[in-house]
Amino acid sequence: MTYGEAGTARAAIGSGLIYHGIPKGSTIGIYFINRPEWMVVDHACSAYSYISVPLYDTLGPDAVKYIVNHAVVHAIFCVPQTLNSLLSFLSEIPSTRLIVVVGGIDDQMPSLPSSTGVQVVTYSKLLSQGRSSLQPFCPPKPEDIATICYTSGTTGTPKGAVLTHGNFIASVAGIALSTSYSPSDVFISYLPLAHIYERVNQIMTVYCGVAVGFYQGDNMKLMDDLAALRPTIFCSVPRLYNRIYAGIMNAVKASGGLRERLFNAAYNAKKQALLNGKNPSPMWDRLVFNKIKDRLGGRVRLMVSGASPLSPDVLEFLRICFGGRIIEGYGMTETTSPISSMDEGDNLNGHVGSPNPACEVKLVDVPEMNYTSDDKPYPRGEICIRGPNVFQGYYKDEEQTEVIDEDGWFHSGDIGLWLPGGRLKIIDRKKNIFKLAQGEYIAPEKIENVYAKCKFIAQCFVYGDSLNSSLVAVVAVDPDVLKGWAASEGIKYGNLSQLCNDPSVKAAILADMDAVGREAQLRGFEFVKAVTLVLEQFTVENGLLTPTFKIKRPQAKAYYEKAISNMYAALAASDPSFQKVL
Repeated sequence: MTYGEAGTARAAIGSGLIYHGIPKGSTIGIYFINRPEWMVVDHACSAYSYISVPLYDTLGPDAVKYIVNHAVVHAIFCVPQTLNSLLSFLSEIPSTRLIVVVGGIDDQMPSLPSSTGVQVVTYSKLLSQGRSSLQPFCPPKPEDIATICYTSGTTGTPKGAVLTHGNFIASVAGIALSTSYSPSDVFISYLPLAHIYERVNQIMTVYCGVAVGFYQGDNMKLMDDLAALRPTIFCSVPRLYNRIYAGIMNAVKASGGLRERLFNAAYNAKKQALLNGKNPSPMWDRLVFNKIKDRLGGRVRLMVSGASPLSPDVLEFLRICFGGRIIEGYGMTETTSPISSMDEGDNLNGHVGSPNPACEVKLVDVPEMNYTSDDKPYPRGEICIRGPNVFQGYYKDEEQTEVIDEDGWFHSGDIGLWLPGGRLKIIDRKKNIFKLAQGEYIAPEKIENVYAKCKFIAQCFVYGDSLNSSLVAVVAVDPDVLKGWAASEGIKYGNLSQLCNDPSVKAAILADMDAVGREAQLRGFEFVKAVTLVLEQFTVENGLLTPTFKIKRPQAKAYYEKAISNMYAALAASDPSFQKVL
């Protein structure tokens, strides 16, 4: 589809909404995964002053219903698969007047009783209705709302970040000063358009006239899509880069002998050249790395990583194996994505680059966590952002919007430090909330309170970080329950420590935790995937509890560091999904 054809479709969709009496300024839901119509509908909303609201299931089954009602959505674009879900709670979303089915067939559309006040039409019918009654654009002002982007709240209720057209333009203008795309570039769209990272990517591609290809909708077939499209720009998240890294390293080890030695020689030679600021010999690409580049289609010149931190050794690996420019960025929904990104030519790893020109960034002292601007060797504190890319607040939620102070600074809750050269490094989280590798936020206390109902558990410390996609836990067992269970199972043991290290005991306790988690309706990523059983309780005396009996997280993390790394190593060794993506 050419840009001209997309523009024509945009005008027809916007005019079709007017034809159906949807008033200017209404919220329009988009309820399907990435495909060309997502962008056409989004741009139609912009051209005719509607507000787009992405809808997605990953927040849980009730989230879509909650968002539709909270944002008072008037029209919803869906696909046949999501239509059934909408129809199941149609009576509970009274604001919705129009449902448009992308990929639907006219004579298969359900006819709803007129008492519902809801019309269901196909996307192709809306196009023809709009074409036959074309309306002039009704362009928005910079301060008008472009979208309400809902993010997973730690309480379970999604929060709607209000973003204006000015926010998007500022953000993309900032990116465009440091990163150049051109009409000869090809971009693959597979990260969820419901999230801000991909949304801003798409506005950048349209601004630069880039060709965009859409994946077929199955992450497990992404490598096939890459081979078919052969993109030049690849934006992804650490979770996938980690899998690519693991898949290639496993293949190298499995090849053994001469091939493994050749790979290592090529890797080390290229690494030394890059460290010394020299161009590596093209021989190594011909012999080794071009075959690896072919896995992503062979043409990638720019790789971007966002959503959570990328391990420095994986970043180095990507630079060496794929060549081109590899950059890591840091952003949030509330800042319309990028707060900072690596500058061109910066070969230092382990940081998220310098601030996006669209904003100011400062670090504010957090004395209760011992982070201050006087810290040596580098100043540390909470990362705060101010500028035209900062959101307007949370929709219908003034209390949560207090994250923006009276001087206009947005307080991120992340702790950073300034490295030389204006580079920002993220080192901690102010509250006990952290992000997993796939970008999901976790509130560990909530999960610990669920698992506290498990009969074996006296105390529980749930841990996760943004380099891993799963949670692990250190469980202080109830010795009496454990003894009684072992006796009932006829398990012989010398002492309780021996029981705690027995894999079958760990499996039984994990199964019990899973049952408790299912009953409490934990989301998939909130389930603990590995446990370490300990007899020692968490106490004030051993420094693991505060005087009010809350877990001291940084101290517990340090205390159980070896156990945590062992659990993640065991999970990585047993996880076949590393191979699946490749």
